[in-house]
Amino acid sequence: MWRLTYLGLFVVRAYLALCPSYLHPDEIFQGPEPFAGHIFPYPSHPTWEWTTSRPIRSVFPLWPFYGLPMTLLKWLWAEEEDGLVDPAVIYYTLRLVMFVLSFVLEDWAIHELVRSPSHRRSALLLVTSSYVTWTFQTHTFSNSVETLLVLWSLILIERIVSEDKRSAITASVVLGFLIVFGTFNRVTFPAFIVIPGIQLLPHFLNRPFCLLALVASGLFWTLSAIIVDTAYHSSPAATRSFFALYEHLISKPVITPINNLLYNSQTENLAQHGLHPHYQHILVNLPQLLGPALVVLIVSAYPFNARVLKTMLGNPRLASAFTGTILLSLIPHQEPRFLLPTIPLLLTSIRLPTSRFWNRAFWISWALFNSILAVLMGIYHQGGVIPTQLAVPWLVVHSTEATNSTAHNVEVFWWKTYPPPNFLLGPTPPHPMTSQPLNISSVPLMGFPQKELVFMLMQHMPSCDPLLSDRMSMHQVETDIYVVAPLSAWRLEDPYPPVDDFSFYMEFNLPPAALTLTNLATYRQHLNLDDMDFGDDGVWNTLSRVVGRRGLGVWRVESLCPDMGPDLGHVEDGTNATSILSI
Repeated sequence: MWRLTYLGLFVVRAYLALCPSYLHPDEIFQGPEPFAGHIFPYPSHPTWEWTTSRPIRSVFPLWPFYGLPMTLLKWLWAEEEDGLVDPAVIYYTLRLVMFVLSFVLEDWAIHELVRSPSHRRSALLLVTSSYVTWTFQTHTFSNSVETLLVLWSLILIERIVSEDKRSAITASVVLGFLIVFGTFNRVTFPAFIVIPGIQLLPHFLNRPFCLLALVASGLFWTLSAIIVDTAYHSSPAATRSFFALYEHLISKPVITPINNLLYNSQTENLAQHGLHPHYQHILVNLPQLLGPALVVLIVSAYPFNARVLKTMLGNPRLASAFTGTILLSLIPHQEPRFLLPTIPLLLTSIRLPTSRFWNRAFWISWALFNSILAVLMGIYHQGGVIPTQLAVPWLVVHSTEATNSTAHNVEVFWWKTYPPPNFLLGPTPPHPMTSQPLNISSVPLMGFPQKELVFMLMQHMPSCDPLLSDRMSMHQVETDIYVVAPLSAWRLEDPYPPVDDFSFYMEFNLPPAALTLTNLATYRQHLNLDDMDFGDDGVWNTLSRVVGRRGLGVWRVESLCPDMGPDLGHVEDGTNATSILSI
């Protein structure tokens, strides 16, 4: 029965790993996006973390997880007719890599860390049945990589302490590498291993060669990481020769962990990403990640005396999770994914209820909690962004051909969604009539108010007055405009209008203008959780709108110039409807 359950959980993890949910922009823009732009001739817009004069993201730890698979794909496709890899293949290959790493390294680590066979079985079931393992851990987060590095660092610490001299030296060398690898991946990594690492001090006093091996390995890999990052982030002149690179290393070395610490030490910098109270991790994020398991963990600490506390902190896994959470709570910017390394550590330290009733109650609540969050986070959360972006080139070509448009430039405005991965647009498609390149660019508008969106669209469309068209339009050349937005985001009137095709009208002290939006496609497995407005709409109306009208739509925007038009906000059915296509 246990093996069958584990096999079923394996299937669930594999399925959700390949579902295109989108949990946070960092899963794309802190790794896959910049690497894809360097390896393939596809659009790519690295964030400021990569382009600033003091970069805070290191290439060294991310290349094996993102750059290497992409390079292998490029090599495998080299013999094809055009030698270009389908962006969907790139995306799902990276997801598959993260799934395999999670399945192999995380599950193996639990076998190593939990000594008791009976406890190991329940610990493995808890970890593999967690929605965090199914979703966050199989996405391309640096936090997911950090989780694996923390687990295996704890294993190596135990091996150094318990094994013979030769094995301990080997483990010390590997641990030195993991410490550097983990720190360059995320500067929060040392917070999780500092307390467990203290138990190495007596061992190093008795076996100084282990300390020497650890330090030598750490220095070697630190220098290697600095060389790689300096070569990557510096100008092309830095890599023209060994001496040019040497001069850059001496005069302008790129040390990303230091840059990261300096940036995050400034509260005004963190304020741009959101400030949270210091209790956010403990009172909000941990319950969100652990659910009923957190209650069992707290109850297992009863009667909360010094003896129980000492016993719990004697557990390296609990000590790692506890110190990591406390130290990260000192930083005012706190997101749930920052605590990913604590989840397997805490779940493997839980003592399940011995009472049959409470044991069954826990497993039922645990199954419900993770099933609901798995569907929400693993399938629907911003789930239309990836499939829609993959379909945009085809939709644009189809629409261009259907409308006989002669424009070679296309702007796609993404409203009320996460920024789409630009590299998923793939190679530039040809114009269906001229065979010239059809330049498609994505414009993320995030949470713009609807009136500002409409005004921006009006600015990008030609004026109804031909005398003013050149002065008012933002484009010097003909440009087609599209909008991608959640179906639930259009708040035009109550009850909400049909979303297939409709028009906006806006009056200036100029000839009135109108925008007609024609729906091209709709992807239904999409929820826009950032559009919850319980204060204005109430709980029921908000849920009815966000859940009942779930989905992501693509509209072609066209300008109409009627003699007269009603005020902004009036809606009527579109006149040039196209059939809804399934992505």
